[in-house]
Amino acid sequence: MWFASPSDAGERLDTAGYLPDDSISTSVFLAGALGKPLLTEGPAGVGKTQLAKAVAGTTGARLVRLQCYEGLDEARALYEWNYKKQLLRIQAGQGEGWDATHDDIFTEEFLLERPLLAAIRSETPVVLLIDEIDKADVEVEGLLLEILSDYQVTIPELGTIAAVRRPYVVLTSNATRELSEALKRRCLYLHLEYPTPERERDIVLAQVPGIEASLAEQLARTVATLRALELKKSPSIAETIDWANTLLALGRTELDEAAIGATLGVVLKHASDQARARKELAL
Repeated sequence: MWFASPSDAGERLDTAGYLPDDSISTSVFLAGALGKPLLTEGPAGVGKTQLAKAVAGTTGARLVRLQCYEGLDEARALYEWNYKKQLLRIQAGQGEGWDATHDDIFTEEFLLERPLLAAIRSETPVVLLIDEIDKADVEVEGLLLEILSDYQVTIPELGTIAAVRRPYVVLTSNATRELSEALKRRCLYLHLEYPTPERERDIVLAQVPGIEASLAEQLARTVATLRALELKKSPSIAETIDWANTLLALGRTELDEAAIGATLGVVLKHASDQARARKELAL
């Protein structure tokens, strides 16, 4: 079992530097207890990917990551054959007959594991992170159905490969498109939003050693104000932490107008967003 209880999950995530609320702790526990994938959805920068990393870190499991993108196919997600090596074997075996050569080149020696197959075949604990699944084509969701239902992979030349031990699976989505109901049925669902200023302050205090509580408070409040604006890209939690480290590096102890004006590019990466923020904050 990955976690003994929701409180155990919460305490261990907290130790790993990830501050969960009750819904996160409960979902993380249930994903392990029920052996079901955990689909985490929400805007970019709310800690979805970091949650999978924290689960791996606190359990000592190996993190296997499949980064999704448009055009991702089975060869990059699951497995492919080492065609160059197979060609060399065919050339070396000329005269043996095709049947013998065919049986020889479709073996483990010529198989190239990709993240999904690597996670299924691992004999040690694995956290499988399928990151930004909403960026992949719908066909990739179909590929995942067998894996997430039965934790097995079918390779025509080798047969069905079942998981030695089930990986802990976390899927993330920024909700840029609707995922299929078939995929959602196989998962537990956790929606993540930006944290409250109080919780973000605590995250900053936990992640940035040496920062004063008053400065962490100012940062969290200012970032909350920025997120309330109509921006192209709202600041992520990671960017809040970057801002805190930036202020420490500059020796700043207060987030005044001068500090904000000089360092706004740490959290806002579009000129139009910076212009709007400067106007709203009267900088």
